[in-house]
Parts: sequence; structure tokens; C-alpha cells
Amino acid sequence: MAIAPGTTIVDYIGSARTSRSQTLVKDGILVVGASLLMALAAQPQISLFFTPIPLTLQTLMVMLIGATLGSRRGALALLLYLAEGALGLPVFAGGSGGWLYLALAPSAGYLWACPIAALVVGYLCERGLDRSFLTSVLAMLPGTCIFYAIGVSWLAFITHMSLGQAIVAGMLPFIPGDLLKIVVAALLMPAAWQIVRWLQPEKHV
Repeated sequence: MAIAPGTTIVDYIGSARTSRSQTLVKDGILVVGASLLMALAAQPQISLFFTPIPLTLQTLMVMLIGATLGSRRGALALLLYLAEGALGLPVFAGGSGGWLYLALAPSAGYLWACPIAALVVGYLCERGLDRSFLTSVLAMLPGTCIFYAIGVSWLAFITHMSLGQAIVAGMLPFIPGDLLKIVVAALLMPAAWQIVRWLQPEKHV
């Protein structure tokens, strides 16, 4: 059975016919589970003395969530993650939480960028860009650019930095690590597809 365009790896794995209610339950579990994984990825952090933005695994997790769940479920998972944090759950970097964090923290722009980045990465991966390393890189790059555009703009606004200062504090130090995260995500997705092909050889991707 050929996979339909606009389908993610989780759809391919669970492509057997299911009822609408079963599909909704499955999607709900995926969205909630992804939001919890995002919360876990936020906890290990490295603080840098020259910037208020910590190093975390969140950008990598956003790319993987978007790629595996697709645009709509990926964006919903990250919106749920933001809602959990706004309600006061300690799901943000270093166990932070609360709506004030989303409103006033220097890193809040990067959090607001999460659903948009997942939406874009998911949309590209739904169209098959996650099947090889090079095309996976092309799918992940826009997500990172979205993080920088929104995160740096917010950092400049909330701290009254100039745009140049915000770029130095909120983008330049993170480029090497973010490029590494793109490579990791771009390696993991084609590898996952290879495993699925091996486990389900009767299907054709």
C-alpha cells in the first residue's frame, strides 16, 4: 500500500483502518505525550553568563515533534505545552512556569515560536522531506529560522536591547548548537523511516 501524500511516520505505522473515535484518541495521546516530552527536554539547561537565554534541547524536540506528528498535531502539542506552562506547571526551562514567564521572560519569544516552528517543519515533512538526510535538513532549517526571528525580536523588545545586541545575545552563540541539532534530527528521521520500511516491507514509501 502506497503512503498517501501529507502523511507522517506515525500515520504510516498506524495506517490500518480505524474508526474516527479511535483516531481521535490516538491523536490525543500523541499530542499529550509530545507535550510531556517537550517538558522533559526543557529541564536540562546550561546557563551562559553573557546572555539570559539558556541552552536546552527544546529546539531539537520541536523539530522532532513536528516531523513525526505533522503540522496540525505538532502545533497542537506545542500549544498544549505552552498552556501547561501558563497554568503554572514547571514545564519550562529549569522547572519554570506561570503566565508571567510567558509574558515577561527574555526567552519567552522562543517559546511562542514553538508551535509555529512545529507547524512549518511538520508541513514540510508531511510532503516527504524527512525521507533523506539532505531533504530533512531543508525541512528543519525553516524551524530554526522561525525560532531566531521571533525569539530575537522578543528579546530585543523585552530587554530594550538594540536588534544587533539581541542578535549577539540570542542568536550567534546558539548557531553551532542549533546546526548540530538540525543534523541530529536530519539523521534520525530517515533512519526511522528505514526501520519502518524494514518492519513493514509490504508497504511502499
